Amino acid sequence: MTTTKTTPGTTHVPADIPAAIARTKADLRRRIGDYARVFREVEDAMRTEVAAVAAARDVGEEVWPVVQFADIAHQSVPADTITAVRRRGCAVVRGTFERERAEAWDQQLVDYVEANNFAETYRWIDDGVFGGLAAGVPPIFPIYWSRPQMEAREDPHMVATRSFLNGFWKHESEGRVWFDPHLDTAYPDRVRRRPPGTTSDGLSPHTDSGSVERWLLPAYQNVFRHVFDGDWRSYDPWDGAYRTEVNEFPSTVMCSAFRTFQGWTALADMEPSEGVLHVVPIPHAMVYLLLRALQDDIADDDLCGAVNGQALPITEQYHAVLLPALTPIPAVRPGDTVWWHGDMIHAVGPVQDQKGWGNVMYVPASPWCRKNLEYATRCGQDFLAGKSPSDFAAEDYEVSWTGRPTVDDLSAVGRRQLGL
Repeated sequence: MTTTKTTPGTTHVPADIPAAIARTKADLRRRIGDYARVFREVEDAMRTEVAAVAAARDVGEEVWPVVQFADIAHQSVPADTITAVRRRGCAVVRGTFERERAEAWDQQLVDYVEANNFAETYRWIDDGVFGGLAAGVPPIFPIYWSRPQMEAREDPHMVATRSFLNGFWKHESEGRVWFDPHLDTAYPDRVRRRPPGTTSDGLSPHTDSGSVERWLLPAYQNVFRHVFDGDWRSYDPWDGAYRTEVNEFPSTVMCSAFRTFQGWTALADMEPSEGVLHVVPIPHAMVYLLLRALQDDIADDDLCGAVNGQALPITEQYHAVLLPALTPIPAVRPGDTVWWHGDMIHAVGPVQDQKGWGNVMYVPASPWCRKNLEYATRCGQDFLAGKSPSDFAAEDYEVSWTGRPTVDDLSAVGRRQLGL
């Protein structure tokens, strides 16, 4: 079953998407000029960067930058670590929460779902998001309002971590202030609970937050203005300009917020071989994706297989240059948090007979801006009713659940994050 929703702030889907793609590609090709030459330059640059990632990984170097939360708290993160996060677009923050607290949250989630007979009532819905990807049934449960999730989102350690990460972005440019990096809004997301013994195909490489929109929408064309002007070296993946003005086509793949980083909080020990997150740790790879679809070997009405309402697939057929850089996270412990730039190519590795639990809470970084506040305020009303947030399928399991927190259980930060 696929559900489609219309949400305030969204953009109408073209009546004929293939025709819209063909028109847009013709316009962008003219705008770029010698688009084949520009793409060759980008491809050469990507080959060099991918080779550097693979070489570092092969000799055991740390491809994923690791940040100590204690350094964030004391504003003493080493300069070389900051440089590495900016270059790689991803990070693991060790000890964001104490192990004992994260393990207690994991148990509280178990108690919450068991007390409300979730296993007996849950019916998995295929929302179509991963329709173009190789994937098994993801063990992601539509739970949004448990006490552990609410506590993690509003916790001072999480607020400090997200503020640190937002700081990698240019929040003021083009003569405008796009967002406040020091204030949070909530982007309530789900939980993953993957039990020991799991065998899974994982999830093939993709990007979130827009598929065909990255080419078709004027706001996204503004985000990628340098690329489409043929001046790809001037593109800054950390520039927030116009990103808070993007409103995607209505579907279950859309994201109504600007996320500087996607992220999750580990609730269990996980090894790199146990079906964990992989990324192509090259923030500039988006330039390759955009220009690849404009080349002459791609049909005029095609964008390398991009389909409205599905995650943007990254495939051997079109993007083989990038895929050798796919790199798993290092081993993580309960209480560590994992973060990756919102444009980052990512995947979930396969796993055979998983050793332990693979449990996480999805908590991204979504800084304060008008776009994010409007969505968070709608989420605040969903929280009060126990409904699923409007970016997700309206499954609404928690409406009648016992043990769901109330507004009185939130801190002042938690209420502000939800526009309450």
